[in-house]
Amino acid sequence: MQLSREIRIVGGGAAGYFAAIACAEANPDCHVVVLEKGQTTLGKVRVSGGGRCNVTHACFTPNELIEFYPRGGGELLGPFHRFMTGDTMEWFTDRGVELKIEADNRVFPTSNSSQTIIECLETFARRAGVEIRLSTGVDSLDTLPGDRWVLHYENGESEEVDAVLIASGSSKKMWDTLKRLGHSIVSPVASLFTFQIKDSRLSGLEGISFERVNISIPQAGWESEGPLLITHWGLSGPAVLRLSAFAARWMAERGYRFSIEVNFFPEESLEEVTDRLNALRKQTDFQRRRVVTSPISGIPLRFLKALCLAAKIPDSATWSDLSKPHVRRLAEQLTQAVFSVSGKSTFKEEFVTAGGVELSNVDFRTFESRRTKNLYLAGEVLNIDAVTGGFNFQAAWTGGWIAGHSMANRPIE
Repeated sequence: MQLSREIRIVGGGAAGYFAAIACAEANPDCHVVVLEKGQTTLGKVRVSGGGRCNVTHACFTPNELIEFYPRGGGELLGPFHRFMTGDTMEWFTDRGVELKIEADNRVFPTSNSSQTIIECLETFARRAGVEIRLSTGVDSLDTLPGDRWVLHYENGESEEVDAVLIASGSSKKMWDTLKRLGHSIVSPVASLFTFQIKDSRLSGLEGISFERVNISIPQAGWESEGPLLITHWGLSGPAVLRLSAFAARWMAERGYRFSIEVNFFPEESLEEVTDRLNALRKQTDFQRRRVVTSPISGIPLRFLKALCLAAKIPDSATWSDLSKPHVRRLAEQLTQAVFSVSGKSTFKEEFVTAGGVELSNVDFRTFESRRTKNLYLAGEVLNIDAVTGGFNFQAAWTGGWIAGHSMANRPIE
């Protein structure tokens, strides 16, 4: 017996898998096939969150959630009103996955293993009758009469289908195909990367972290706050990653060579920190202490020593030895430390791209292309990306869920 609708999903990642399950569950008469070019599926799910899978973020207001998306936030506002972070959590918990919200509002499986999420998706795809074809690359696709499609595979075979979802991530080949079909493609650049910095103040201090700093690029008006980490190659941590996401294109245009300014006391100005240091200089119990061995709240002593050297404060100097210029220079290092960025490093294996299909080409009520019927797009193939914390996955779950129901020809109530 001929099944009523043949659905093909190009890409076996989060968006593709979620769409496949949504489509097959919404309309059992759909024959849904996920086409994965590689030998395994759900690769980014596997490595996300250090192998724990940061499923989503505990932000439950759409208007607040979209603020975490440098690109695509406005377009996602409507979809988030239909499938939100709470819906994602409910979807997984209803299918036996216990989730937890951590202190920073990131959501993980209580098992602390991404395998839990992978097994859930694989199990319910199988139960819904979804077919997974590995090592199946799509070479191109073309329209047919009646708003149908023909897919041409890399092995030379072809197949006619009723609807196609492109969830192929950052695939240049697929972007080229979509461009040929009339879509505009925003040239891709890296997002979510760490800064390569060679600076004596950071040398040998790998692993030192700061709970909260402010990082800014004064010349461009960008800034970010959050934890900071010193690494072997420079600076990392949520504050850096957030800045790299929002300023991704600006940084790319400058070849990833620019200067940043770091305030290690984000709620205090240069003048306020200067006054605080002068107050320490005048305290009797501080006057005989060496500056480099005197704790200043939130500043590790090893890093303080490096800042003192940069401020031209002798290693043997006590607080009583400090002149006002000494104090001023140290305050500047604590609130206006300038570092020269000379390149970028991808954040582990969780590479995110800024760029893809121009968002005006997509109807976000269904995630269907505005350029041609029965072609849907979700995930990183679109010019949508977010900061770290589960937000990129949430965009994938939302897009996949809505696209899946749309392909099933079952309106979402």
